Amino acid sequence: MLSRSRCAYRALGRSLSAVSQANNVLHRQGVSGLSVCSRLVYSSPEICQFPSPVNVFHIRYFRTSAVHREVVTVKCPAFAESVSEGDVRWEKAVGDSVTEDEVVCEIETDKTSVQVPAPASGVIEELLVPDGEKVEAGQPLFKLRKGEVAAKAAPAAEAAEAPPPPPASTPTAMPKVTPAPPQAAPAKPVSAVKAAPAPPSLAPPTAGARGENRVKMNRMRLRIAQRLKEAQETCAMLTTFNEVDMSNIQEMRNLYKDAFLKKHAVKLGFMSAFVKAAAYALTDQPAVNAVIDDTTKEIIYRDYVDISVAVATPKGLVVPVIRNVETMNFTDIEKAINALGEKARKNEIAVEDMDGGTFTISNGGVFGSMFGTPIINPPQSAILGMHGIFQRPVAINGQVEIRPMMYVALTYDHRLVDGREAVTFLRKIKSVVEDPRLLLLDM
Repeated sequence: MLSRSRCAYRALGRSLSAVSQANNVLHRQGVSGLSVCSRLVYSSPEICQFPSPVNVFHIRYFRTSAVHREVVTVKCPAFAESVSEGDVRWEKAVGDSVTEDEVVCEIETDKTSVQVPAPASGVIEELLVPDGEKVEAGQPLFKLRKGEVAAKAAPAAEAAEAPPPPPASTPTAMPKVTPAPPQAAPAKPVSAVKAAPAPPSLAPPTAGARGENRVKMNRMRLRIAQRLKEAQETCAMLTTFNEVDMSNIQEMRNLYKDAFLKKHAVKLGFMSAFVKAAAYALTDQPAVNAVIDDTTKEIIYRDYVDISVAVATPKGLVVPVIRNVETMNFTDIEKAINALGEKARKNEIAVEDMDGGTFTISNGGVFGSMFGTPIINPPQSAILGMHGIFQRPVAINGQVEIRPMMYVALTYDHRLVDGREAVTFLRKIKSVVEDPRLLLLDM
């Protein structure tokens, strides 16, 4: 029986009846998707078992799906409930080969980017939406010709299996005649090997040049700008400050970080201490964890704590949510932060990861920030800003000592939270971070 994975031989007679017999034989043997190659190779008729006296030739075939290739239209996937449209950014162009699950484009929405993979291996035949245009859920994006990659690999495999042609014999009558230069090998098809376009030659900017470069704002950045401006126009924002002595938490981390990493396979950082302290303080001061419903003019108090952790990405700031933090310990929090950070680095943050959230923590200290006033992430009522740890002289029991200190800031909506609740909340965070034993004593 002829194999599908190799070049097949189909018998052909000198008459149309012989061709019909060859087709019938291959059909019974289950060989499909074959097309005629241009060269004939003579062999014995026993291979295809055709009845004599038909003179049979074998024609070399290669496997292809030129006739039966399927063209599929890939549509825009469904968005989250609060998202209706997005902007398409193409990663592939017409004629590019893709494998199954390879990303063809990304849909930038207000909150995150949605990747659109190829449903199968093939070649991009047509892009139905220009780059940067708006698309809606279910809208056709591109056409994919399935199986094209596998078809292109077959001619190369056939050429590799074919034996090299015998060298031309040198005429004996004219031994001193210089032989003609050998013919160049036939060029590979353009579809099989795609040459990379040469990068444009850009001259380096001259000294003192005053150029400008305009870049269109992506949808996420536009949405961030809109939300932050709405927060300034809606909330009566006020910020209170305090400072935290990081000596004890640093000592605890240095003492247990190796054992913690060995047991839990995740590093022990300072973020878990602040997240846990914030959950403890939010339970103590429920007004900071509440929100105003502008439609009904009611205050909604939550008996759970979902903390949004601001993460900077190349496309903008995202705030994935750690849910039910009040029930988590340091290990659970570190694992959740590590998982969200990994998804953010891979651009895999989904809208569901950012929905909700009752409070936000922004850590500008990782970039060296010393002081700052964060902006509330609506519809929340408060946000905690962490900053860098710096060695500063402080008064300890009547003496000046050098301690690792961090400034912290709480920006809150004064329509809901009064100064007493805000200051008490921030002092609760300060006391718990400076002495985590208070968590065990519930003080």
